[in-house]
Amino acid sequence: MIPHFKKFIGVIALTTALIGCSSNNSKVSSETTPKPIPIKFVIVTMFEIGDDTDDTAGEFQLWKQRQELTTRIPFPQSHHDLYLNEETGVLGMVTGIGTSHSAGAAMALGMDPRFDLSQAYWLIAGIAGIDPEDASIGSAAWAEYLVDGDLMHAIDPREMPVEWETGYFARGTHGPHDKTRPEPKGEVFQVNAGLTNWAFELTKDIELPDFESLEKTRSLYVNHPNAQRKPFVLKGDQLAAMKFWHGQYLNDWANNWVDFWTDGQGEFVTSAMEDTGTFMSLSFLDNIGKVDKNRVMVLRTGSNYSIPPPGVTAAENLLAENEGYAGLDAALESAYVVGVVVLEEIINNWDKYSTTIPSAK
Repeated sequence: MIPHFKKFIGVIALTTALIGCSSNNSKVSSETTPKPIPIKFVIVTMFEIGDDTDDTAGEFQLWKQRQELTTRIPFPQSHHDLYLNEETGVLGMVTGIGTSHSAGAAMALGMDPRFDLSQAYWLIAGIAGIDPEDASIGSAAWAEYLVDGDLMHAIDPREMPVEWETGYFARGTHGPHDKTRPEPKGEVFQVNAGLTNWAFELTKDIELPDFESLEKTRSLYVNHPNAQRKPFVLKGDQLAAMKFWHGQYLNDWANNWVDFWTDGQGEFVTSAMEDTGTFMSLSFLDNIGKVDKNRVMVLRTGSNYSIPPPGVTAAENLLAENEGYAGLDAALESAYVVGVVVLEEIINNWDKYSTTIPSAK
C-alpha cells in the first residue's frame, strides 16, 4: 500500500472512531441531564435586609416564609440564591438594588438551563416612594408603564438657561422645552395592559393593613387628600431611576417625564430603581422564546412619600428617611396581601391560565 494512502486510511478510521465516541457521549449526556424544572410563577423582589427568615423583613422574607419557598437553589451568577416551592412551582428571587442588578439577575435566570420559564408568570413586587398627590403610604399600585429616569441629557440646574424648568431632557431633543418625543430606546416600556387591568380588578377592593404609625405621617400632608387616605389599591405607573431622589422639584419632573414618554397615557405614582432593567431583560428573553413578557406584572407599594410635608425641607426629610421609612412594614405587608391574591388565582387554576393569559379592559 502506498504510504500516503495508508496514512489517509488511518486518519479516516480515527475520525470515525471519534465521531462514534462523541455520538455515544452525547447520547449518554442527553439521557443523564435532568429535565428543566417547569416554573409557574416567579416572585421578583429586589432586596432583603438581613437573613431571609425570622428577622427584620425586606421585600423577600414574607414571600419566602408564607409561600414555603424551602428548596434552595444556588445562583452564583447573580446577587442571591433562588428559592423554590417544588409542589406549587413558585420560584422566588432577590435581584439586588438598581437597574444593573435587576437586569443582570433577570437575564441570568432566563438563560439558566435548569428552569423552563416559557409559561411562567412574573410578579415584580417591591416598595417605592409614592406621590402624595395620588396615594398614601402603604397603598399598592399596579403599573402599566415603566419609565426610565436615567437615560437622558442632564445639566446642573446652576448652569442651565434661566428659562428652563429643569436640567433634565430627553436624548435627541433640544432641551426640556422640546416636547417632540423621539423614538424610545429603553426610556419606556409598557407591560401587558389587559393582564394589569385584570390584576387590578381582582384586587382593587382588598382592605390593606393600616398601621398606627401611618396615621401620624399621613396626617402631615394636609394639602394632599389622597396622601391622608388609608392604604388602598390603585393603578399608577412607575419611574425607575438609580438615584434616590426626593423633593417637590424632582417630583414635578417625575410627573412630566412619565407624561412625556407615555404620550400622556401614563401617570407617575411610584418611584423605585429596578423595573425598567428587569423588564428589558425579560423582553430580550421573550425574543428567543425563553419567557413570555406578556405574563409580567408590576406591583409597587408606598413605603415613603416622594416629597416632604409642609414645613420640612427636602434635605431634612430625605435624611430622616435614611433612618427608616415610615411606611416600610405596611408596604411590605401590602405587597404580599395584594400580590398573593393574583398568585393563588393563577396557581389554583393552572389548567386555565397555563395557556390563556387573563385579561380585562
